[in-house]
Amino acid sequence: MEPLLKIEKLVSHIGLFTILHDVNIEINKGEAVVILGRNGVGKTTLLKAIMGLVKSKSGTLEFENKNIIERPTYEIARKGIGYVPEDYGVFDLLSVEENIKIAISKKTTSIEDKIAYIFDLFPDLKIAYKRSASTLSGGQRQMLSISKVLVNENKLMLVDEPSKGLAPIIVERLARALREISKTTTVLLVEQNFALACAVGSRYYIIDEGRTVKNGKVQDLVKDSNLQKKYLGVT
Repeated sequence: MEPLLKIEKLVSHIGLFTILHDVNIEINKGEAVVILGRNGVGKTTLLKAIMGLVKSKSGTLEFENKNIIERPTYEIARKGIGYVPEDYGVFDLLSVEENIKIAISKKTTSIEDKIAYIFDLFPDLKIAYKRSASTLSGGQRQMLSISKVLVNENKLMLVDEPSKGLAPIIVERLARALREISKTTTVLLVEQNFALACAVGSRYYIIDEGRTVKNGKVQDLVKDSNLQKKYLGVT
């Protein structure tokens, strides 16, 4: 079976600085995979490289067996990759409803069903649907950011640090939502919160200094305290 996303020996840079030196990842359709590592090792840069927001010097970056390494971001999005950025990507001057509807692709069908699904996942957004996004809490803004991807027919969802700055009870709600999403959409999650990563992902990759250094099943990583301490700082 061909992987949905295949990355080999990816080298990516921001300006004059090379951030990713040798990244190798394969994700199959239907998986929930987590990218782990300490701050500053290149996790966010990897997601941006997949979306074409960061330039890649060399390597292979294939989605559905087609090269996307030199494609513009809008073409990559049209192929069915949705991106939930670390900073939410929410328009404060628009309402929750407007934020969701402005994200809708022309290819999307059954909009009413999609919005009903979003409300089931995130009841807070149903209550706040007509309100300005500027009135939302951090957790609600994250829910809205995820919803802007869910409203389209994406085959792969990239999610960057959804738990950042959120209270534990909100993180638990996001974990439940991401697990539910992963039943129908392939998920690639970058996450610093080890508990959330383990709750969502079935497989993991660890990035260190811009290179993939370890990968395997999340259930095995949970048992390996030495590996957690060495690369994640988990004690």
